[in-house]
Parts: sequence; structure tokens; C-alpha cells
Amino acid sequence: MFFRIMRPDDANIAGNVHGGTILKMIEEAGAIISTRHCNSQAGEHCVAALARVERTDFLSPMCIGEVAHVCAEITYTSKRSVEVQVNVLSENILTGAKRVTNRATLWYVPLSLKNVDKVLEVPPIQYASKELEEEGKKRYDEQKLERLVTKERNGDIIFPVINPEPYTVGYSQSSLIHLVGPSDCTLHGFVHGGVTMKLMDEVAGIVAARHCKTNIVTASVDAINFHEKIKKGCVITISGRMTFTSNKSMEIEVFVDADPFVDEPKERYRAVSAFFTYVSLSKEGKPLPVPQLLVETEDEKRRFEDGKGRYLQTKAKRQVQMQPLTQQ
Repeated sequence: MFFRIMRPDDANIAGNVHGGTILKMIEEAGAIISTRHCNSQAGEHCVAALARVERTDFLSPMCIGEVAHVCAEITYTSKRSVEVQVNVLSENILTGAKRVTNRATLWYVPLSLKNVDKVLEVPPIQYASKELEEEGKKRYDEQKLERLVTKERNGDIIFPVINPEPYTVGYSQSSLIHLVGPSDCTLHGFVHGGVTMKLMDEVAGIVAARHCKTNIVTASVDAINFHEKIKKGCVITISGRMTFTSNKSMEIEVFVDADPFVDEPKERYRAVSAFFTYVSLSKEGKPLPVPQLLVETEDEKRRFEDGKGRYLQTKAKRQVQMQPLTQQ
């Protein structure tokens, strides 16, 4: 567990803590505990690299001046990967009141310090019951399959649109270009997963703000898949576009492409991809209706229907989770 007080430079345009800042703290906690675990036995030293983040919901906004409690626990290990569950609590240090703001599940792989392309074996953990181990194995198999499916559909490129109409995909789409420096990187010289996620959240926020022209906040992040490592010296392009809107939310696809300019013959490649969900707020922090996205091309219509499917699936899962509470 670690603690961090939220400062004014952590704020987003709505006055709450930036969603990307919280994602970065979550990843730091996961990296620390998984790296410690993977080095807990004698043998070759390693650093745990982020491979995937499962869906993350922003349950409650965190405010400036509050203290973030970030708690991480290893819940499953396969031969070469570690599952870490992270809970984030916010504490009002004046009243002592605490509330849960985020829960996340992350997957890491241990990379050798001597050879970054070598994935080491993970020390096993002891499970409280056989059922917990079987549940962890099921989660492992599901995320492994989803990563393969996501990688196969990652060929899209965002092109600029000349004189786009308001509320179209082209009107709000945005990109950010970033040179990867030493402060962004791990001991291996590759980008921290938390740094990448923070930049992705910034781009998604720009897309959402352009579409709504209101205060916006991160509501959730669908699974973030890290397909390939990004090396120090690369120029990365973080691109975002609107894919779906409901009455009160927006889904934004974000992906990261890397250009390895320094001492690398490798061509540009897709490194990370994810879907972010945002909501629109009034100046008083009340939810506002979201302008409906105008889709024009067949690809945009297909992505809209795919986003609608994810939205309905998430809504159905939430209703199932709420049923036991309403029956008490």
C-alpha cells in the first residue's frame, strides 16, 4: 500500500483528480508488488512489465486535498504472468471519511534485466482454496484470448478530416505526439505502463470535451492491451476517436503507435489499445445529456454498433450485480 495527497496540478477541467493520474498510481502499485514477487526467489533478476489492464470503473470522483490509498494484492500466478488486483480509496484527512474510488485488475510478465526479450518464470503463490485457484485460471484464460482477438483488429489508422461537421467522428478526433524520455521509462529503458495510460486518458478527454464542449470526467476504461514494448527514444502517437454515444456516455477508442527512430530499423507499430468511457457534467457537477454521434461511413457505423454492443453488455452485467442488493 502507498499513500499520496492529491495536489492542484492533479486536477482535470472538472476540478476533480485527473483519471489518468489515478490510472498511473494503480499501475505503479501493480508494478511494485509484482516485481517484488517475481524477485522473491533466488535466480535471475527481473522487472514486471504491464501486459493488460482489465475494465476499470471510476466509482467516485477523487478531490484535490484528499489522500489516495492504493492497495495492491497478487491474486493469481501462471507460469509466466502475475494477476494483481488494486483498490483505490480516497480519504478526507479533515473528517477521516473514506470511500472506494477505483478497483482494477492488471496482468504483468517478468522480463529479465539481462535480456529484455526473455520472460522468466513466476514464483507460485499459495491459494486459500482450490476454488480461488480455479477462478484465477479462468480469468487468465479469458484475458489471454481477449488479447489475441484485440491484436487482430488493430490495423486502423486515424486520418485528419478537412472541415468536419460538428458531432461527427472527424470533428472530435485528436492525436498527441510524445517523445519517450528517460523519466518515462523503467530500468529496461521501456515506457512505464502508467505513463502510457495517463497520455491515453488525456487524449480521450480531449475527444470527449470537443464533442460535448462541457466538463467531462472518465467513467470507466475497458481492457487496455499492451501489445508491444515502447523503447526510450521512440516517438509515440496517441490517437483517439469517438465510437459510440448513449444518452449519458461516450465511448472513445484510443491507440498508441510507436516510431522507433533511434538506432532501430523497425517500422511504426501498434503498441497499445483501449476504449475509454466518459460522461458530461454541468458546472455544478450534474450529469448532462450527451450529443449523439453522427456516423457517416460504413466503418463508423460498424464501430458504433460494436460500441453499442459493449455498452449493452456492460449495462446488463451491472444490473446482474445490483440484483442481490435490491433483494436484501
